[in-house]
Amino acid sequence: MDGWRASALAGVGGIAIGALAVGGWHAWRGPDRAATEALVRDYILDHGEILQQSVERMQQRASASVVAQHRAALETPFHSAWAGAANGDVVLVEFFDYACAYCRASNADVERLLREDPRLKVVWRELPVLGPDSQAAAYVSLGAARQGRFRPFHDRMFALGRPTATVVAQGLADAGVTREGETPDTRAELARNFELARAISATGTPTFVVGDQVLQGAVGYDALKQAIAAARART
Repeated sequence: MDGWRASALAGVGGIAIGALAVGGWHAWRGPDRAATEALVRDYILDHGEILQQSVERMQQRASASVVAQHRAALETPFHSAWAGAANGDVVLVEFFDYACAYCRASNADVERLLREDPRLKVVWRELPVLGPDSQAAAYVSLGAARQGRFRPFHDRMFALGRPTATVVAQGLADAGVTREGETPDTRAELARNFELARAISATGTPTFVVGDQVLQGAVGYDALKQAIAAARART
């Protein structure tokens, strides 16, 4: 059983114990057991939001533990695949795919955060999950990172659209990047990224890691800013 699921069941048990406290432990042990069981059931049904909150809290705790375990790997960029403050007090990690429209939409949010927050560091991690074009673009992007030209290529690719061969060639030319093929270190980097994504239970792209939080999907500027503020408050 997953750790967070076990914790969530423990949370359900806590709610049940609360209900028992209302009904009285003596009643549970006494002859009116059926009535007490009904009381527990009604309590849980009437307080469904508490059950949901309990599950979410347990998920957050499990996620925070996994992030802490993998933080160094998550926050270490592949060559120049990062921006912002070199020693930022908060690191925002984004798993992305060039074919992902939600990643394209989120790029403006990340750019805004970088402009507004001089203490923020952003690390991008390639996660090509949307087909062969995504994977081909990811290898080219890692080559751009090795050449110190990741960000110009990254931003240009999202401006141009889906990562067809023509778009990748245009992105290379516009960013002044020399095409590099698949290499052992870029294969290792993609393998590492997929392992990290599985570890944090990423369900797709974009997935953001900020402090102890994992945020799935295009959550928007405000949610990212709040997560950064929460992470900063804990430092």
